[in-house]
Order: sequence, then C-alpha cells, then structure tokens
Amino acid sequence: MNKGMKDMTQGNPLNLIISFAIPLLVGNSVQLCYNLADTWIVGATLPGDSIAMIGATSALSALMISFLFGLTNGFSLIVANDFGANNTKAIKRDVAHAIKLTLITAAIMTIICMTFLDPLLKFFNVKENLYSGAKSYISVIFLFLIITAFNNLATSLLRAIGDSKTPMIFLIISAVLNIGLDFFFILVLKRGIAGAAEATILSQLVSLILCFIHILTNYPLLIVDKYDFSPDAQLDIKLYGTGLSMALMLSMVAIGTAALSTTINKFDEDILTAHTVTRKLSDFMMMPFAILGATMATYCGQNLGAKKYGRIKYGLRLVYKIAWVWCILMIIMCYTILPYLIKILASVDSIDSPVVKTAVKYQQFDCLFFFVVTLVTITRNALQAIGDKFSPLISSFLELLVKVVVVILLTPKYGYWGIIVSEPIAWCLMVIPLMVSLKTRKELKGVKPSIEG
Repeated sequence: MNKGMKDMTQGNPLNLIISFAIPLLVGNSVQLCYNLADTWIVGATLPGDSIAMIGATSALSALMISFLFGLTNGFSLIVANDFGANNTKAIKRDVAHAIKLTLITAAIMTIICMTFLDPLLKFFNVKENLYSGAKSYISVIFLFLIITAFNNLATSLLRAIGDSKTPMIFLIISAVLNIGLDFFFILVLKRGIAGAAEATILSQLVSLILCFIHILTNYPLLIVDKYDFSPDAQLDIKLYGTGLSMALMLSMVAIGTAALSTTINKFDEDILTAHTVTRKLSDFMMMPFAILGATMATYCGQNLGAKKYGRIKYGLRLVYKIAWVWCILMIIMCYTILPYLIKILASVDSIDSPVVKTAVKYQQFDCLFFFVVTLVTITRNALQAIGDKFSPLISSFLELLVKVVVVILLTPKYGYWGIIVSEPIAWCLMVIPLMVSLKTRKELKGVKPSIEG
C-alpha cells in the first residue's frame, strides 16, 4: 500500500481519526482564513459596497457549489467502500464513471446557470446598486463550475483511499496563491470585483492540476483505462444514487440559505455586510464539525466495506466527544473577543458600529446551539457512508422547511431576529430523524462499539 493511503479498518480508531482529520483541519483552516482575508481584501481595495455585492450572491453560488461538492463526495463514498473491501478493479470502474458523471453534470449546470443568470439574480432580490458588481462576480464562478467540480472530485477520491495530507498541501498552496492573485487581479489588472472570482477559479485550477499529477505519479489504483469507461448502467445508478443523495442533502441546506438570502438582501447594507462577515466567521467556528463529518464519511465507508460495524459505532462516540470540546471553546470566544474580530473583518472603525452589533447578536445566540450542530453534521455524513440515503434527505428537508417558514412568517414580523433564530430551530428539528436512523440502522443495531469491529 502506498504510504499516502490510510486503511481505516485496522488499528486504533482514535489515532486513525485524528491523523486523518488534522490535515483536513489545517487545510480547511487555511481555506477559511483565505475566505476571511478575501473579504478584507475586497473591502480594503475596492470602493463602495463591494462586500455586500459578494454577499448578495453568496447563497446562490453556495447552492451550485454545494450540489457539485455533495455529488463528488457521494461518488467517493462508493470508492471508499470498495477500498475497504480491497477491490482494485471496482475502484477503477468507480473512478472512470465518476469522471463521466461529473463532466456531464457540471456542463449542464453551467449552461443552466448562465442562461438564467438574470432571472436568478432578480429572484434573489439583488438590489439595483449592487446588481452590476454581483453579476460580474457570480458570472465567473458559474462559467468555470467544471473546474470547481473536478477539483472537488480529485480531492474527494484521495480522501476516499485515506490520503488527507495531499489535499491539505494543495489546498494551502491554492489559498496562498489565491491571496496573491486577489491583489494582482484587483490592483494590477484592475479587474474589479470580477477579479476576486477569477483569482479563486485560477487557484482552483492549479490545485486540480497538482492533484492530477500526484495521482498519476503515486496512485495507480485511481488511474483508469478506456475500458473502465465501458457502459455500466447499474454502476451509474449506484454512483449517481449516492452522489445525488448527498448533493440534494447539501443543496437543500443551500436552498434554505438561499431562501433566507431573498429576505436578507432586502435589509440595508449594514445588515447585509454584518451577515456576510458573521457567516464567514461562523464557517470557521463550525469547520471542525464538517471536518469530523468528512472524516467519518471515509472512516465509516471503509469499515462498511470491511463489514466492521463495531468500529463504526466506536468511532462515532469518539468524534462526538471531540466536537463538544470545540463547542465549549467557541462559546467562550463568542462572549469575549468576538466584537473585536468582527470589527477587523468588516473594516469598520468601532465595535459600537451597527455592523458589529448586528453580527455579534447573531453569533452569540447561534453558538449556544453548536452542540446540536455536531450531532447533525457528523451523524449525517456517517449515515450517508453506510448507505442511508433517506434520513439525511429528510433532515435537510426539515432545515429547508424551517427557513422557508422563517421567510414567510418570522422575518416580516421580527426583522433580522427571524434570521438569527432560523438555524437553531432547524438544527433542533433536523437532528431527530438522524438520531432515530442511527439507533435503528440494521448494520449498527445491537452491535457493541469495538476497536476490532
């Protein structure tokens, strides 16, 4: 076995989970720090409401990118299953058909997004004074969705075979490059807000090229031949069934956010800026939950293939405890230094500004429910990995439903407070079907947690 790969069906689960998660944590930390830096760079180098322009389209771009991210990660779960079962021939077929399905899906999405771009922006209530800049930014993102899709596929395939270090390294390179390109496109080439999007796409292309070279050099089991692409409807259905399940799950989350965005975009620029900044900070605070969820997707996927169900249960209990420690730390941060962080990120003069006060109000309330988020994120990924396509979708649908209700009922009556309470309400509802499924899942029912499985 190549030293970069990690067989998570043998050895101490805690050591395996931590060693797999740390590179993901480092890489995503760098990425999120870049996202925060990107917000600061745009605000510091471009005049007017540039941050608000990006914020006005953030929900729309997140919807499309989340779908592709979920699709490619769903494909990788099938690869992880076959890797755990030590079936090299099946892995090559999985990869070939995943490439084909990713190409077709990304191409169709690009055509749809570009054809209906103006109606989409109008549906999201993008204000007239923000419209031109928002459109120039999102157009670049949509034109190059195929790069985003294949970059996601490459990194998810590497993680499926246990290699989380390589995607981390390439993500760091991409993020650092992205910051430099931001300044180059905005300040040197004078590309304006579109330059920020172009910098992001170009850095993703570099990451994709590096992943491709690394796979060709180090992982022959991921290198496919033309006969691996031969028609196989059953495999396509299996891949797309799992991929679409995860894509729809994440898309419903994004659609719910997009529904809120149609209302958020109606607020004044101070609230829109505050929401944009605090959401980026919130992404950082909840990042470990996503990291542990991604780790459990690979861990559970491989152990499902090896039929080691006791290890799955043992690993889940470990990651819940790790995540709850982080929850406590984030609550402490929110009630101490948060206003000063918001002040820096929003590029405002005082912690008494309306932007800071609005952002702090949002974050201090929502962080109290992070304990529920851990159960949602980790359990949802684990269930997807062991073949449950239904309960994660039900859970995500509940989140969508809550956010639509917020738009219709709460926000008109309570203003921005309706937005603030929406996610905690959703989290508390969506955790229910996930925990019920975890308790009743046939692979885990009656199985005792065990290191040996």
